[in-house]
Amino acid sequence: MVKRWLDRYLSKKKLLATSAASQRYIVIDLELTGLDVKQHEIVSVAWVLIEQQCIKLSQAAHYINKDVQQLEQSPVFHGIAQKDIITGQSLDIILTKLSDYFDDAILVFHNASLDWGFLKHAFKAQGMVAKPRLILDTFLIEKKRLHQQGQEIGLDDLTLAACRARYQLPDYHNHHALTDATATAELLLAQCYQIGQGKDLKLVDLVYL
Repeated sequence: MVKRWLDRYLSKKKLLATSAASQRYIVIDLELTGLDVKQHEIVSVAWVLIEQQCIKLSQAAHYINKDVQQLEQSPVFHGIAQKDIITGQSLDIILTKLSDYFDDAILVFHNASLDWGFLKHAFKAQGMVAKPRLILDTFLIEKKRLHQQGQEIGLDDLTLAACRARYQLPDYHNHHALTDATATAELLLAQCYQIGQGKDLKLVDLVYL
C-alpha cells in the first residue's frame, strides 16, 4: 500500500515538472439537470483536445445521455429536450469513450469540483475505474493568478465568461457543453501564454496548491 502511494506520488511529481506545452489535454464540459451529484444527472458530455498548443476541433465530441430520467427545468438552460434524449447514447458508452483518453491526456475543466464530481460519481455507479494522470482547473488557475497579483476576487469574477473577458476572448453563448469545452480550451491556452511570459511553463505552475 505504501509503495503504491509512493509510486503515484513520485509519478505525479515527475509529471508536474514537465513542460506544459508538450502535453496533450482533453478539455471537458457537462450539462446537468442540477448541481447536487446525489440528486441530479448528467445530460450531456462534450470534449475537445489540445495537442501541441492547438485546439483540435476535428477531434471534438458531444454526446447526449439517453439514460436521463428527469430533465426537470434544465432545458431552460441547456436547450436539450426529451426528443434529443431519445437519440442519445447510454452513459456507460459515453464514459468508456471519455476514459480512453485518460492514459495519455491531462483532464481540464472550468470548475472541476462540479464536473469531475459528477463524472467520478458516474464512473463509480457504472462500476468503472477512472484514474486520470492529472486534472487542471481553469477556474483555479485564474484564482491563483489573481491572488498572486493581489487582486480581490468578487462573487462572479471566476465565471467562465468573466475569466475569458480578462484575456479579450470573444463572448460565447454558454450552456452548451461543446461550446463551453471549446471556450475553456481557449481560456487555458490564454492563461498559459499569460503566465508563461516566454518561459518554459511547467505543469506545476498551473496547479492550485
